[in-house]
Amino acid sequence: MISTSSKMSGNRILFRNIKLPYDQPADEAIDIAVRKAAKLGIKAGSFDARIAKRSVDARKSAKNPEGKPHFIYSVSVPCEKYPDAKLLERADAAKVSGGELTVEYGRESLLERPVIVGFGPCGMFAALELAKNGYRPIVLERGADVSDRRAAVDRFYATGVLEESNIQFGAGGAGTFSDGKLVTRINDPKCAYVLDTLYELGAPEEILYNAKPHVGTDKLLDVVQNAADKICELGGEILYNTRLDDIRIENGRVKSVKLSTGRELECSVIILAIGHSARDTYNMLFERGTSMAAKPFSVGVRVEHFQKSVDESLYGSFAGDARLPKGEYALSRRENGRAVYTFCMCPGGEVVAAASEEGGVVTNGMSRFARDGVNANAALAVSVEPEDYGNTPMKAIELQRMLERAAYKVGGGGYKAPVETVGDFLDKKSHGLSAPCDIIPTYMDSKYTVAPLDTVLPDYVCDMLRLGITDFSRKMRCFGEKSAVLTGVETRTSAPLRILRNEEYTALGIQNMYPAGEGAGYAGGITSAAVDGINTALAVMKKYSPLD
Repeated sequence: MISTSSKMSGNRILFRNIKLPYDQPADEAIDIAVRKAAKLGIKAGSFDARIAKRSVDARKSAKNPEGKPHFIYSVSVPCEKYPDAKLLERADAAKVSGGELTVEYGRESLLERPVIVGFGPCGMFAALELAKNGYRPIVLERGADVSDRRAAVDRFYATGVLEESNIQFGAGGAGTFSDGKLVTRINDPKCAYVLDTLYELGAPEEILYNAKPHVGTDKLLDVVQNAADKICELGGEILYNTRLDDIRIENGRVKSVKLSTGRELECSVIILAIGHSARDTYNMLFERGTSMAAKPFSVGVRVEHFQKSVDESLYGSFAGDARLPKGEYALSRRENGRAVYTFCMCPGGEVVAAASEEGGVVTNGMSRFARDGVNANAALAVSVEPEDYGNTPMKAIELQRMLERAAYKVGGGGYKAPVETVGDFLDKKSHGLSAPCDIIPTYMDSKYTVAPLDTVLPDYVCDMLRLGITDFSRKMRCFGEKSAVLTGVETRTSAPLRILRNEEYTALGIQNMYPAGEGAGYAGGITSAAVDGINTALAVMKKYSPLD
């Protein structure tokens, strides 16, 4: 096991781009970094150094014509004093940013405990930080706790009866039933803090150094429960099966919130971490005059290949070596101002039924920590611009809902999903479709209907999907396999709207409402949503003093 830590005291230097064949031990990377440090006048033993990041490179080159995979390491080494910046640059090294938070407390008193709506990554991390600092937040979660939510999902798969707790709603949010991917494009030092916190809550150690970290659904469920327990230990409270139904606004402030249980809570601060699928909450907020704006999002399908084919496309003859990670990909293509791309790739996983409204089919991807399933899947998505749907927040939701209901109808009801092979989709067949016989769809334990996806998705989406598949097949051989399977529809890649806020993180015109996370349009994925939750909590604490 690689020795690592993301919370490191004192000065540290990161030595980057240490490249070694994948079959050489990681200790060699540490030894190289220690030798580099010595050349800079830094005395450090190998036991002081830590692997900070590891990625894989399987590209062919003049020096590596066979494409033998290599690991690229970044190694952190302690130092008493930082060397000159020019020396660091020559050594391909940099100072390490700290992973601790700096909290400022305001002077304004809170009359009531802060209310957080939603217990996904954003709400969870906002609640953790507020609870750690003496604010004793109350969290409202419309779905159930981890145990009851898992049982509700199992019942949905067995009976087709959709409950309030589902793959979108419940403890941990939509990310709980996913691959638990922690990859993010944001460059914020708090990302390291998020990873460290998740590790302390029970996530695998590998998330601290893998370039594409993931937790896995099986382990993420326990992490979420541990986070809930921690919040409660610190004086917070989580009200499960409790939906926000209404808010009362007076003089530009939320005065109280009405809950689905019939209870009404007086409110001094409310953080909206509602997630991207709380359409009824969006509608209520819109009716109450909350400022919103339409934004781009994406729709498409899930594509499934054999995981073995993905590995062979990436690693060639080296595929199958247990020392290599499961193959992953991220592909994109732009054409005439529109993008088609892969998203939320789940190695060795399954396509899950992620509906949150009756009469609509929604897909997502999930894999367990071991990623040991036969199939790999990913969203194959096409960008949708506000001009495509009428440029209003409510029409964005209407488009999502229309596609989901079309998929439900074509699937034949019972939440069966429409499925089409890549070969038939590329040939634009409208009848005589081939049933999947090689790669078997994993959606909802194979509850699917073979149907043309052109009858579900708009032409501009289908055209871009075909362009993407053709283009991606030149980069990865598995995308050229006509037996690959497409399952529709993927509509919840991100929030279709943004709840507008100012630099203090408060909603425009409502001085104690804090829209946050993916549902408010300020994040995309677990890590960025968690960071936005932390930043929102810091903004609350900067204004208000802790409770007595």
